[in-house]
Amino acid sequence: MGVSMRHHRKKTDGPGTRQLRVGELVRHAIVEILRREEIQDPSVAGRSITVTEVSLSPDLRNATVFVEPLGGRDVEEVLAGLNRSSRFVAGRVAKSVKLKYAPTLAFRRDHSFDHAQHIDGILRSGAVKPDLDDGAS
Repeated sequence: MGVSMRHHRKKTDGPGTRQLRVGELVRHAIVEILRREEIQDPSVAGRSITVTEVSLSPDLRNATVFVEPLGGRDVEEVLAGLNRSSRFVAGRVAKSVKLKYAPTLAFRRDHSFDHAQHIDGILRSGAVKPDLDDGAS
C-alpha cells in the first residue's frame, strides 16, 4: 500500500530550473543574433540593444524577452522592429539552442533600469542622504 510522495511545485514557486536554464540559453542566442546584426529591420539594424532576461512559459513554447536599447532611445520603435522580426529570431534561436519547438517571442522593455535610477535618486535625496551618511561614520 505504497503512497507516492511526489513533490508538486505550487504555481507561486516561480520558474523551474529548466525554464531558467533554457531562458538563459535563449538569451545568449538572441544576444548573438543581435551582435551579428542578422535582423534586417531598419528599426533594429545597427542599434545597440541589451537583452537583460528571457522568461519562458513552463512548456517552453512562449518567451518574453526583456530588452533595453542603448540610452533608452526610440524604445517603441525598436520594440516594434523586434516584434516584427520575432518569427525570424525564434527560428534562429531554435536552431542554435536545439529546441524541439521554436518559442513564440514577445519583446518587452525592461523597466528595471528605470526602477534602479528612481531608487538611486531617492537614496541621493536630501531626505535620505543624511541618514545614510550617519551610518557610514
